[in-house]
Amino acid sequence: MDHRTPPGNIAPHIPADDWQRAEATGQPVVIVVHDPAPAGIPWRRVLIPFAIAGATVAGGWGLVAALCFLLDAAAHTATVIASVAGPIGIGGITLRLARNKT
Repeated sequence: MDHRTPPGNIAPHIPADDWQRAEATGQPVVIVVHDPAPAGIPWRRVLIPFAIAGATVAGGWGLVAALCFLLDAAAHTATVIASVAGPIGIGGITLRLARNKT
């Protein structure tokens, strides 16, 4: 890159008269670039994956709890139906699905 060409997208903040004065006198133009990256750990990059993983784990436990609740309700329903239905017989074989409460 030629050092005499004005910096296009590198430093659009240099006023034209300052650039022309520096070009006419031969003075160097110093461009100071501030590093926007702060020192230390970028917490946002670290916390977002942990938040996603935590939400996934919490959702998984919620799914397990809901499944346990539904299976418990199904077991109670099957027990009530079996106790009301009494013995079931097919082809001479009789099954008692629930014991009598005596």
